[in-house]
Amino acid sequence: MDIAEVQSIHLYPVKAFRGLAVDAAAVEPWGLAGDRRWALIDAGGKVVTQREQPRLALAAAEPLAGGGLRLSAAGRAAVTVEVPEPSDTVPVSIFGQKVEAVPAAPAAHAWCGAYLGQDVRLVHLDDPATRRPVDPDYALPGETVSFADGYPLLVTASASLDALNSLIAEGRHAAEGPLPMNRFRPSVVVDGTEAWEEDAWARVSLGEVVFRVARTCARCVVTTTDQDTAARGREPLHTLARHRRFDGGLIFGQNLVPLTRGTVRVGDPVRVLERGGNGKRATGDR
Repeated sequence: MDIAEVQSIHLYPVKAFRGLAVDAAAVEPWGLAGDRRWALIDAGGKVVTQREQPRLALAAAEPLAGGGLRLSAAGRAAVTVEVPEPSDTVPVSIFGQKVEAVPAAPAAHAWCGAYLGQDVRLVHLDDPATRRPVDPDYALPGETVSFADGYPLLVTASASLDALNSLIAEGRHAAEGPLPMNRFRPSVVVDGTEAWEEDAWARVSLGEVVFRVARTCARCVVTTTDQDTAARGREPLHTLARHRRFDGGLIFGQNLVPLTRGTVRVGDPVRVLERGGNGKRATGDR
């Protein structure tokens, strides 16, 4: 029985940069094609995100043929970045994991560093099939992920955002609402469900592609960052803490792992194949 449809699909070619809405995306085992294959690292090799640099929300990465990028931001000349040739990799630290990645050209480092006012390098995940495993406590054998926080895709529901915004409107920081869905940086947004219904999903299909629900997603300070201005507020964390605190996490959305390949398109039917919310909690925003 169809209970919903895919409302929108979002790519983030560079981790923590502005999202890009698309009509369709190929699903690879480690995530949507072209999603978070690039990331910034600091001088110590640690991935840089909006947690430390909210201005990343205002930087755009346009995908180019062949996997390259065009980086742009207001007031700065754009720069084109080619996919680096496989060569010597550098160690990258992402949420406690050590991953090898290939540095981009010096011009890319210079552009990103000048934009942030920080010594950073742009790196490319050359082999997502082998470089970074999904957390083994919540993975099936061989599952891998790109530079997303922990899992290949994040799905959110428009009905749940409506419910959350209603709660925000009743609270202390009502003036901050209603919040748009881009605060949560989803891969896929579904429409046509009941609020919070996704909490009980265990296996779903989006069009022709089947996914398992690995963990619910607990949210961090990134959700308080206005993705159009980089300004920070108190919501939605204040309201999630009052109404959606489970096992110590402030929950909104579900992390998915693909079980099959295919293409997801806006308007595709969403089918719940298995229920029984697993209750496992994840940390972080993408």
